[in-house]
Amino acid sequence: MMMRSKMATTDTYPYQPDQLSHHAVVVAFLSCLFFIPFEIMSALNDHDKDIVWWSMHVCLIGFFYFFRQTLIAEPSYSNFNKWYFSWLFVAAVYHYPSTHWMVAFMRMNLSLFLTTFASSILCLLVFHSIFDGFCYILSRTEIQKWPDIRIILQLSAVVSIACCFFLSECRDERPLEPRNLKDQVCSYWLITTPRVESLSYYYSPLFAILDNYGTIYVIYGKFDKSGSPKVTTDEIYPVYSLWATFIGLYIANYIAAKLSASKEEYEKKKKRNNEQMKPDFSDMVPWYSGTSADLYKTVFDIVVSVNVFLGRFDMRILQAATSVVEGVSTNRRNIQDGVPHEDFLYDVYSEKEELWFDFIADTGDGGNSTYTVARLLAQHSITLRDCNLSLNRGDLLLIGGDIAYPNPSQITYERRLFRPFDYAFQPPPWAEQARMAVNKHPGPPRVYGQVTPYEGPPYEGPRCFLIPGNHDWFDGLHTFMRNICHKSWLGGWFMPQRKSYFALKLPKGWWVFGLDLALQDDIDVYQFEFFSKLAQERVGEKGTVIVMTHQPDWIINWYDKASDSKNNVSDLMCNILKERCKLRIAGDIHHYMHHSVKSGGSDEPAYAPHLLVNGCGGAFLHPTHVFRDFNKSHGVSYKLEKAYPSFEISRRLALKNILNFRKQNWRFDFIGGILYFILVFSMFPQCELGHIFQSDSVFSFLRNCFGTVLNAFIYMLDHSYASLGGSILFLLVAIAFTPSKAPWKTRIAIGSFHFSTHLIVALVIMLVLELSVEMLVRNKLLATSGYHSLYQWYQSVESRYSPLPNVARAFLEQWTFGLYPACIKYLMSAFDVPELMAVTRSNICEKGMESLSRRGAIIYYFSVFLYFWIFSTQTVSLVFGSYLYICINWFNLHYDEAFSSLRIADYKAFTRFHIQSNGDLKVFTLAVDKVPEEWQQDPEWEKESSQTSEELSHRRKVPSQWKAAAPSLDPLATVRIIEEFVISKKDHSPNISETECSQTEEST
Repeated sequence: MMMRSKMATTDTYPYQPDQLSHHAVVVAFLSCLFFIPFEIMSALNDHDKDIVWWSMHVCLIGFFYFFRQTLIAEPSYSNFNKWYFSWLFVAAVYHYPSTHWMVAFMRMNLSLFLTTFASSILCLLVFHSIFDGFCYILSRTEIQKWPDIRIILQLSAVVSIACCFFLSECRDERPLEPRNLKDQVCSYWLITTPRVESLSYYYSPLFAILDNYGTIYVIYGKFDKSGSPKVTTDEIYPVYSLWATFIGLYIANYIAAKLSASKEEYEKKKKRNNEQMKPDFSDMVPWYSGTSADLYKTVFDIVVSVNVFLGRFDMRILQAATSVVEGVSTNRRNIQDGVPHEDFLYDVYSEKEELWFDFIADTGDGGNSTYTVARLLAQHSITLRDCNLSLNRGDLLLIGGDIAYPNPSQITYERRLFRPFDYAFQPPPWAEQARMAVNKHPGPPRVYGQVTPYEGPPYEGPRCFLIPGNHDWFDGLHTFMRNICHKSWLGGWFMPQRKSYFALKLPKGWWVFGLDLALQDDIDVYQFEFFSKLAQERVGEKGTVIVMTHQPDWIINWYDKASDSKNNVSDLMCNILKERCKLRIAGDIHHYMHHSVKSGGSDEPAYAPHLLVNGCGGAFLHPTHVFRDFNKSHGVSYKLEKAYPSFEISRRLALKNILNFRKQNWRFDFIGGILYFILVFSMFPQCELGHIFQSDSVFSFLRNCFGTVLNAFIYMLDHSYASLGGSILFLLVAIAFTPSKAPWKTRIAIGSFHFSTHLIVALVIMLVLELSVEMLVRNKLLATSGYHSLYQWYQSVESRYSPLPNVARAFLEQWTFGLYPACIKYLMSAFDVPELMAVTRSNICEKGMESLSRRGAIIYYFSVFLYFWIFSTQTVSLVFGSYLYICINWFNLHYDEAFSSLRIADYKAFTRFHIQSNGDLKVFTLAVDKVPEEWQQDPEWEKESSQTSEELSHRRKVPSQWKAAAPSLDPLATVRIIEEFVISKKDHSPNISETECSQTEEST
């Protein structure tokens, strides 16, 4: 083959300097990709059933595309996903008719591929040795690291494949006159030269490799008749022209990258990249993970706590018992009116004229969201410039439970609670976080002294009090007691509390009762006794109480259609506190909703006039629209004052379940793929598919497919044990998964429909996979005679092109004890999964399942599962996500399950209270719609830390270490007031004020 080409040159340099080999790889890849559509269309048009082949290509590419869609996954799973995808996709495409031309060309040009591949590696190694060596000699700077060897191998492989493609597509058989775009490209790059004997020159090989049958020449030189080389600068062998172009592109790109920046800029950039730090935040909890040990531990802890300890051992009773001591002087207990001060009652703020304090709940999920809220809480003041309003930092922080997800452990507390708060508001440098605090003082030991706790200056920093939630009780409250009640610092907030429940005496007669509901959603008898005595003997008739619980029983009971609970909490509220309770605050539901009592109604407000839910402290978002109809609790009528996010936004967010479920819950792949395979694996293989291929219309095709699916289902009922047992278990789980608030008939109907959809989809995927294999077998694109056709082709190629003679190969096989050919043989068989499926399937259809050994059956079902898992992972997520969307938006079911799947970190909020000098309580709820995901170290914090390393955080101007990488997304720039109202101490009527600072989501 004699050819000549025009060298493609350019006078400009259009490449960015930092791309290195990327441009060359992309150009080579796109050059190959240019010819593929022409060959695919030509190959498909050669078959009679073009629509069928096009459909198979669309299905294959579609399934693999969605399997490889962007996942929020760990790098290990992403790498597994990539290699798993590449293996099975290439193995499948290898047998499709549209790629037979590619396989044939690669076999034909194997020698060219090996030659250009080796030449590229050698050329690049020599270039880097010379160029980088000169750079070092001339600049005398530190030798910079070479590009990764994988980049060189990648570039060499892509360039070699591109050369093979061009040579195969633009060979001598093509006409001199270009007929289409493809021929025009060939005529520009590879101009064919007719073999005319009268020419004064000829081509002779310059570079060759030796095989067992002769010489395969790949790079030619141009010689005249006398034998001397004909020197022309614009005509060289075309493959060499392409190869030189790609390699030259990389070399030019690399040189430009080195010369484009000065030495100072490079060193500055290198230093900045090396020193740049990022916070080590945890991701949102993957609630639908099939591989998370934390979730399995959570389930185990729930089972043990509910079935073993609940009702038999209660940590709250133990706390009450340990607080009753004899000898006040020995244990430093001060008991007045039957109420122990130091264990449950704290009055350090009672003498203040005014007080600012904050409330959050449900922290400790994602690090970004928790830090966003903690950063706002830590600021000395929050200034809202739009309305010229400044809100001081709270002297007191109240946290309403569920402080770490998914289960209480030392690791989850450290990573999901303490780490974000430490970043936002550093503890004192002398604080020993690992030490247990035995006899806690009202203030830090450094301030009050180690011997006599009441000597020294008073501590003026912020304090923190917490109550446990249901997630904190999963281990019997052990982790909460260890990390909260027996440690002193949560970031820069001092924690003086000793027990899991408490009472705080605040200025102007205000009190906070922090109740511990445990897993029983009620307080125990000792807790009821403590708060009852406190209300009767200390609060008085003029006192005003804020009751803080973890669970908002008023709205939960309404949602579950349960009657108002007659338990110790309701007894305390309705019979003990009565009108003295002005506000109930709770978390547990991760949104913000405020209800106030309706004025002018006939109902007497014997219950709290304000009900406030704010669980936006860091956990995933819950919907608001499912609670839009709540209007009554304990006989009192209420009206909605504010919901955040709005009902419209909440409904739109639920739509993400349909397409984003798998993206957010990639570990669900393992559950979904295995579950679908259990449902249908007994129906493999489907041997009677001829009637489908004989369909003469689309309707007939669909009817035959439906009949095949129906027959497979009947076969499962009559003959299968594993699939039938899995289906029955799946059905029971689907019914049990439906929320218990629905009637039994509704639960059975919804659960059955849910299960039926999954089963039908699994059967359809089974049929699609079987039809694909049958189609390839019928068109002789998959062999059914043996398992090693790919290895047999390799043997033929090796015997012809391998530089090793047959004697040397036999000697190598003998000295490796047969491993040399055996490993290659079985590796190729493992690669060619479609052939393994086709051969085994053919044997089963001819001789029956009994002809397979157990090992053969395992291998067959495993090979089927490899492809079935790819097809099922997207569909099971799509079906399950659609089920959640329908339930949440149509039936108001699964509010927890439908939004925990989305793992939404946005829409975070906290509530700031201000007890004014006149005794009124002013309430501000501040929110951030968008949580930043990228952070950078605040230089002002770094500067202040270096100057005042021993300074307490509450005295610093910049207390938080990290700020958003994008200034427009920083919480301090995006925070806004979503609601502001006043609770008067004198009467029951709510005073809701909408200021210019109170904005809606739409206005932002």
